[in-house]
Amino acid sequence: MPVDYVVPTDVAAALEMRGAGYTVLAGGTDLYPQHVGRPMPSRVVDIGGLIELRGIAETAEAFRIGALTRWADVVAATLPGSFNGVRAAALEVGAAQVQNAGTIGGNLCNASPAADGVPVLLTLDASVELTSATGTRSLPLEAFLTGYRQTALGPDELLTAVVVPRVADGARSVFLKLGLRRSLVISVVMVSVVVVLDASGDIADVRVAVGACSPVARRLRSLESELVGRSPDEIDAPTIEGHLGSLAPIDDVRATADYRRAAASVLVRRALASCGDDR
Repeated sequence: MPVDYVVPTDVAAALEMRGAGYTVLAGGTDLYPQHVGRPMPSRVVDIGGLIELRGIAETAEAFRIGALTRWADVVAATLPGSFNGVRAAALEVGAAQVQNAGTIGGNLCNASPAADGVPVLLTLDASVELTSATGTRSLPLEAFLTGYRQTALGPDELLTAVVVPRVADGARSVFLKLGLRRSLVISVVMVSVVVVLDASGDIADVRVAVGACSPVARRLRSLESELVGRSPDEIDAPTIEGHLGSLAPIDDVRATADYRRAAASVLVRRALASCGDDR
């Protein structure tokens, strides 16, 4: 079946096609693999050339990342230490070819439980900008991701940007990923942490997120509350394991649910320890 393939010249034209039911194509690194051996959608709008949706802009309050910003763009950008986890995750998004084509917006809209970009953006309290022909609204990333490959994106909307508020100076950010080999792998477990230390080297603020262990990545907010005031390199396994109840890992070809839960505890402990005071 021939595909009705449209390349819009601006966001308004893309929104018109989106409202008419066209499937949105950005980098194509998710859409094409999902249709190997089966027909592509009959109507596709390719927004990959809309340069106004690409790039990272900085203000006094936040960083605004255009939805079509490639992972390679993130790696190359000059960003504060709080983005070290995002940069590490960007380097895990497939091979260099995928990093040069895949977009941050596409990664979020695909809403895979194993999406490398989600845990790190959750720990940065990111929000998404959703644009329709009638205006723009903002949603916290946690509210945007509603379930397994499900989002709050309306049928007439495009995700146009990700907004990341600034974190305190000196924030430390870590992303750890466990797979069945060293690279080019779908995650068994992912962990992201952002830590701000006080003058004594104890935790003043912390965010912890775990991916690939639930239909959507989860912030471990109860654990975050318990960790404040403690040294990041002295957190024991029982402390972490007592806060993993919100996770819902599954058994599949990559790992059992029990293994994923145990691995999540280990990775959280390692990530926190790596943020310890090294002065």
